[in-house]
Amino acid sequence: MKKAVMYGAGNIGRGFIGALLSRCGYEVSFVDVAMPVVQALQEKHTYPVRYVSNDGYEDVWTENVTAVDGNDAEAVACAIAQCDIMATAVGVRVLKFIVPNIVAGLRKRWAAGGGALNIIICENLMNANHVLEGMLKEQLSEEECKLFDQTVGLVEASIGRMVPVQTEEMKDGDPLRVCVEKYGYLPVDKDAFKGEIPEIADLVPYSPFDFYLKRKLYIHNMGHATCAYLGDLLGLDYIYQSVDLADVYILVKNAMLESAQALAAQYDAPLKPLMDHIDDLLGRFTNAALGDTCQRVGGDPARKLSPEDRLIGAGKLALQQGITPCHIAVGAAAGVRRYLAENGSEQTMEKAAAVLREVSNLAADEPLAKLILSFYRMLLDGADIPALRRAAARLQAQSLKNAI
Repeated sequence: MKKAVMYGAGNIGRGFIGALLSRCGYEVSFVDVAMPVVQALQEKHTYPVRYVSNDGYEDVWTENVTAVDGNDAEAVACAIAQCDIMATAVGVRVLKFIVPNIVAGLRKRWAAGGGALNIIICENLMNANHVLEGMLKEQLSEEECKLFDQTVGLVEASIGRMVPVQTEEMKDGDPLRVCVEKYGYLPVDKDAFKGEIPEIADLVPYSPFDFYLKRKLYIHNMGHATCAYLGDLLGLDYIYQSVDLADVYILVKNAMLESAQALAAQYDAPLKPLMDHIDDLLGRFTNAALGDTCQRVGGDPARKLSPEDRLIGAGKLALQQGITPCHIAVGAAAGVRRYLAENGSEQTMEKAAAVLREVSNLAADEPLAKLILSFYRMLLDGADIPALRRAAARLQAQSLKNAI
């Protein structure tokens, strides 16, 4: 049986990638430091993935799995040396801590004359392949770096499946159970593979992959974050509650359309598939059974407001393509408000401008900053969601009129 190493046995590891690999005939060894999960996988060799929707749920059992203690460097290295494919889903902040084990595994693999190894990187990080490559090569010799370039494929992936924080209710008596949505496509960087691309159901090799990464970040992630931050304004707990409101729905959809138009222009891509993708996402956002919260989706606003991430990156791309990001700016303004609230800062125009300057690298006189700050001022003045929607619509209409 083919062997796979899934580094990370959390929500994405168990709830998506590991289950996908198992279904395609791989014996999957999860690597993690959460010993209750590791021990349970070692004992049971199976776990349930629960596909949830507003119509109910279905449990599907993932078979032929085991686990390795991530603190056992020798055991991890052996697993990496012997596997046919590998994936990571540990989280951006943890990635650097798993590098020594990966290096040890590669050295053991090379010493044994093992073949090429493709590592599918399932981290929510732009240029994840370059980041991981830099971390790994810091610990490799010059000769090993040459061998690395010849035999290791660092394959970026775009994770579209939504997997919320798992509650005890979701676990339903089984600590290994993961509740997820049914959507299960895994776009990957076609050009990054070493050797033949493995035949894995729902694996979608794509080139140029930069388009897929930005589609995920600037349409899916940006729309999701906008929905969360607008939900914050209304004191709502869940994403589905937020998107169920007509004014929020319109703001979020139009923000996603601004990104779609910008991506279509930049990559000379047809707009219709992007619009269909938006409609699909908006339907998926209404999945109440996922229990996805505004708190989780809007978490870490500093990262979400960083220069190339979902809100600011999408806004800049739109402006580059001659599109005024009126609705994206509404989400960004609400994100700035969330950032200040989480940091215990006073809600003022000066503080908001400082966030854009220090976190987003936007000077207050830049067009995108001016746009975001205009909507932030409306928030300070007590504007509600319908007022924000109307203001964005007026600005969009004026922009279109000026463009004619």
